[in-house]
This record gives sequence, C-alpha cells and structure tokens, in this order.
Amino acid sequence: MQEFHLRSISYKNFFGTIIGPLLFLWITIFLDLEPGKPAVTYTLAIAVLMAIWWITEVVPLAITALLPVVLFPLFGVMDGKDVSSTYFNHVIFLFIGGFLVALAMQKWDLHKRIAIRILLITGSSPARILLGFMLATSFLSMWISNTATAMMMVPILLSITKKLEDYIDKKELDKYTIGLLLGVAYSASIGGIATLVGTPPNLSFARIFQIMFPSAPEISFTSWFIFALPISIAFFIITWSYLYFIFKPKKSAFSLNEVDFREQYRQLGKSTYEQKVVAVVFAVLALLWLTRAGINMGDLKIPGWSSLFSSPKYINDGTVAIALSVVLFVIPAKNKEKRIMDWDTAAKIPWNIVLLFGGGFALASAFKESGLSIYVGEQLSTVGSIHPVFIIAIIALTMTFLTELTSNTATTEMLLPVLAGMSVTINVNPLLFMLPATISASMAFMLPVATPPNAIVFGSNKISVIQMAKTGLLLNLLGVIIITLLTYYWGAHVFSIDPNVMPEWGVHSN
Repeated sequence: MQEFHLRSISYKNFFGTIIGPLLFLWITIFLDLEPGKPAVTYTLAIAVLMAIWWITEVVPLAITALLPVVLFPLFGVMDGKDVSSTYFNHVIFLFIGGFLVALAMQKWDLHKRIAIRILLITGSSPARILLGFMLATSFLSMWISNTATAMMMVPILLSITKKLEDYIDKKELDKYTIGLLLGVAYSASIGGIATLVGTPPNLSFARIFQIMFPSAPEISFTSWFIFALPISIAFFIITWSYLYFIFKPKKSAFSLNEVDFREQYRQLGKSTYEQKVVAVVFAVLALLWLTRAGINMGDLKIPGWSSLFSSPKYINDGTVAIALSVVLFVIPAKNKEKRIMDWDTAAKIPWNIVLLFGGGFALASAFKESGLSIYVGEQLSTVGSIHPVFIIAIIALTMTFLTELTSNTATTEMLLPVLAGMSVTINVNPLLFMLPATISASMAFMLPVATPPNAIVFGSNKISVIQMAKTGLLLNLLGVIIITLLTYYWGAHVFSIDPNVMPEWGVHSN
C-alpha cells in the first residue's frame, strides 16, 4: 500500500512538474485558435497550466493562483495593473468580514454554545441525536467555515458517543457512530451552500458572474439565500433520513430514552459578556445581509434598507461585513485592556483562500477579455440542441464527481467562465448553467479528499474509505437530481429566468 501511495505521488508530481509546463509550451508555440487573436491561445495555455497545477498540487493552490500576475502581462493578455486589481474586490471583503465574525465566535466559544443548545432542543433518541448534530453543523456552516465547524463538532460527537456505551452494544454503537460522523461531514457541506459566505465556490460565483456579465443584476446575499436555502433544506432532510435508515441501532440493541446534554452545556458555564456581544453582532450582521438588497421576485417587491441611503448601489454585502467586523475591534472585552477581537485572532484568516479567489477572478477576467470564453462556447454550441434540463444535469453530475478529486473552489473558478461563454453561444440564460455548477461543487460526499469536513471525520479513524464511498455515491446522485430540478424550476422563479430567452444583460456582455 505504501509503495503504491509513493508511486502515485511521484506520478502526480511528474505530471504536474513536467507535463504541465510542456503542454503549456506546446499550446503557445504550435496552436493558433483564432488567427489574429493570440491572446485567446495564450489564455488557454495559462488556464491549462493552472488547471494541471491545481489538480496535482505540485505547488500550493494559492501560489498557482498567482500565475496570472506574471503570465497575463508577459503574454499580452491583460495589463498588469488590471490583473492585480482583480485580486481584491467587494467579494473578497465579504469573505474577510464574514470570517472575522466567525473567528470571534470561535475565540469566545460561542459556536460550541450554539451547537450544544441545538442538541438540547432536538432531544436524545438516536434519530434526534443525529438530527441535532446535523442541524447544529448545518446552521453553523451557513456562517462560519465548514472546516472549523466540522473540527468543533467531531470532539463533541465523540464525547457523546462515549456516553452512549451504557445504552447501546459496541457493534451497534460503532455503526451508529459512523452515521453521526458522516452526518456532520455531509451537513457541513449542505449548510454551506445556503449562504454566499457559507462556502468559497458561492463567493467565486458571485464575483465571476459579475465579471462576465457586468450589466446583470447583482447576486446579493438575499437573492442567493432565497434560491439556495430550499435546496439545502431538501437535501438536509433526505440526507438525515438516509443516514438514519442505514446506521440506526437495532431496537433490540439499545434502551435509550434520555441522554443528558445538559451536563455538556453546564460545563460551558454561564454565557459570558463577550459571547453575548458576539452573538448580538452576529445576529445583526445576518439580519443586515438578508435585508440589504430587498426582495424582487416578479410581483413580490420588498425594498431593502440600502434604499434609505442616497446611493444604495454603492453599498454591498462586503460593506456590511467589514462594518460589523470593525465593531468587534472597537468594543472592549470585560478585561478593559482587551477588545472583543484582536489582530492575533484576525491573523488566522486563511489568506491562501483569498489568493485562490483572486486567481480565479483574474482567470475569469482573462477568459472574457481575450474572447476565450466565447471561443470555447462556440466549440460547445452543439449542446444547444439538448433540452436545458439535461444540460443542467450533465453539468451537476460532472462537477459533483470532478470535485471528489480536485479543489472545489479551483474547479469552480476554472469552469464558470467556460459555462458563461457556452450559454451566450447557445443563447440560454447563463444562470441556468452557472448556478448548478456552483452548488454541485460542494456536493461531493464519496471520498475523504473531496471536502475538508470529509477529511476531518475520516481522521477520527472510525470510518473507512469504502464506507464513505458506498454511502456517498447515492447522495451524490440524489444531489444531481435535486440541484437540476430546483435550479430549473425554483431558480427560474427566484432570478426571473426564461430558459428560452437570453436577457439583455447577457446579449450585451461581450
């Protein structure tokens, strides 16, 4: 096993280090996709190199994301100033602000209090314990990193299963524990799709969509939430039912009436002043995000609070995120010499993800500026004869299984510009293709490497790869069906999509 693992690593390194650059050189020297427009060929070459390096990870993902800063100006694809400016924008600040509030929650252990409180509410039968863990994980993942959520929930879960030894025999408990662990991993991804800040691919989509279609209506926190929450809820219910059906203990194996979560809650002590402050700021942030842009769905129009200002279009979700996170640095902690947030805590922001976002945004800009997105779209124009529902299903299926092995953020940032170009070519609303691709990027449930939550629960050493793969395969396929149907019907309603009509902002985008 170890020899095979080492050999596979060497193959991966060889492919990334040798084949990637050679393929890059071959495309730049021997291909000419559009005579008179060398930028199209050069953009493809750079995109292929980045894709290979992102897949093989011969260098860190964030370093690969910096290649556009060097290669786009050198090959005359984009001005160096324009490339650099794509790395910082309002979506980046939305991520930073949201993450600062999440770090404050973790610093003062507010996330643990929320999680155990939810477990107290749901109850303590086997079905309710599973529901409680999944509900707590899903809710927290809507607002803070799904990686941080999973890392926090797994120790709580293992301590609870330790107490269940008095109620359930070991064989049944081991099986039930696998169900609980998978429930945490899967619900971290399921909850993350519900909000723009819940998972990186969502933020990538919001910015890339704006880059490709600058005249299109903004994808606000509210509009995304209205679209994605029903998908999240539907898939949550299916996943909970499925996991309980497979992993529930036999009735003869347990006599579980009441497991006291109150002791876990008591160990946290009383709510501290700092926890209350962070809870209020968190609640205000969520409320402001949800009500900033208002609701506009056909006949239903509710103005948002930003309309109270003279220039409402100047205010975005990033503005709100930074405003509330700054407040945390101003409010003093109980120890008057300290503040609720400090820079030592803020320095834990994953800057590698920030750079990964920037690289994706730069790549999307180059796809548009060079004309590569339209060129690729023209090559895929034959799919225009297929009904949009089937195209959506193919996109969802491809993205779901592709991200089992690759970074979901990097894959999203590679494919969204291509899908945008394809939609323009075949005259279909780009949202019909870009939305399911984005959601599907977070719906990989089969392998430990697919998502950080999968890797974290696998690290508990209580579950095997084959158990995760067998359980996750059906969920992957069910996810494709749910995403396809809800995008085509519910998404069309939320974003006023007519599958047979290209909106004005799409026609004049290129």
